[in-house]
Amino acid sequence: MEPIALAFVLAALAWVLVLGDLLRRHRPAWHWYLAGYPATACRVVFTWRKVSMLNDLAVSSRPPRGLLGDLVVKGDPLRPVTPRLSFPRANRMGLTATVRLHAGQTPATYLKAADALVHAWKVHAVRVTSPERGLVLLTATASDPLARPGLASAPAALLSALIGVLENGGAWVMDLRIVPHWLIAGATRSGKSTLLARLITQLAPQPVALVGIDCKGGMELGLFADRLSTLTTCRREAVAVLGALVDDMQDRMRACRAAGVRSIWELPDKLRPVPVVVIVDELAELYLSDGRRESKTEAEQCSTLLLRLAQLGAALGMHLVIAGQRVGSDLGPGVTALRAQLGGRICHRVNDPGTAEMTLGDLNKDAVVVAQSITAEEQGVAVCTGPDGGWSRARSHLTTTEEAMATARKHSAMAPELPAIDRALAALEGGSQ
Repeated sequence: MEPIALAFVLAALAWVLVLGDLLRRHRPAWHWYLAGYPATACRVVFTWRKVSMLNDLAVSSRPPRGLLGDLVVKGDPLRPVTPRLSFPRANRMGLTATVRLHAGQTPATYLKAADALVHAWKVHAVRVTSPERGLVLLTATASDPLARPGLASAPAALLSALIGVLENGGAWVMDLRIVPHWLIAGATRSGKSTLLARLITQLAPQPVALVGIDCKGGMELGLFADRLSTLTTCRREAVAVLGALVDDMQDRMRACRAAGVRSIWELPDKLRPVPVVVIVDELAELYLSDGRRESKTEAEQCSTLLLRLAQLGAALGMHLVIAGQRVGSDLGPGVTALRAQLGGRICHRVNDPGTAEMTLGDLNKDAVVVAQSITAEEQGVAVCTGPDGGWSRARSHLTTTEEAMATARKHSAMAPELPAIDRALAALEGGSQ
């Protein structure tokens, strides 16, 4: 009977392993709840004291030295007291635990210990936040959710684009009605162009005007020209287009003032002008100058016009999406002033720390560190800001150039005419002849 029992046990074990592998591949959430979470929760509970002591999270109630008259008496070190940790709670991507801080402690100590927690708990990442005074929330992610991102979903809305998936498994959405202007940074082959293609694909079926400014000869945005209301390929044309948009913005202001409203969204549908999304690829080309007076004048004009659109355009249905490989203060003070008006930030892998700092540094220093850790193999991965002021790692859905071009052709009839821009470009051509 013993050989039969052993064979039965081995067969049952093999079945469990096969079933576990199938769950891991096809139902990762089920596998996590059934197998991953219990083991990880035990590691959290049983390693907490040792991790706390090794990373200065535990404190002593009294110092190990005392004063007796004029003598300093040294005794045995007191046993450190670890912070109180709640029992880990499971979620779809990992687990969370709350820590009650000792008097005098700050969340910064726990931020420094995040890597130690990752190794002790054998998880992908641990994020430290402070939801209220005296508490720290530790959020552990079991595995990299961006390694195999699923196609997240989000309700369709005007000026809203489903870009990809967040690290918590939620949908990554760029809603221009909530965050009207965006800055996107990323080195070559980091996923910046794919993100722009995804954005255009999402906005193409909507009743909005897309204006492209691509001073690299239109090599990027020219692929989607069928859906763009206009495309400029040099800085001289960009000045004319931006100037026409500022003039149109003044007309929208007068219409709102005459109707007694504060934004175009309060106007009746028949009187509401079409929303305009200006997509700029490679910001540096608008700001760099070769030293000639004409070149300097054009750069200053671009800086001024973009800043005016960013400052006043949100309520008037004019939105900016600014992309570039490098965004730094060396491009001039106008870039810093423009950045302050771009509330949405997306930072892919970058070649220099200054660009990551310029993109995210004024919002969250931790986000800068995370952005600089993105590797060349993680194409499409970025650090993005949310409407609540926080940040998250995210990955854009892969949108091929062919798919984006086909979508642009399919919805080419949706591209509205912008008479002010047409007149400005016609006047520019007439003046150059």
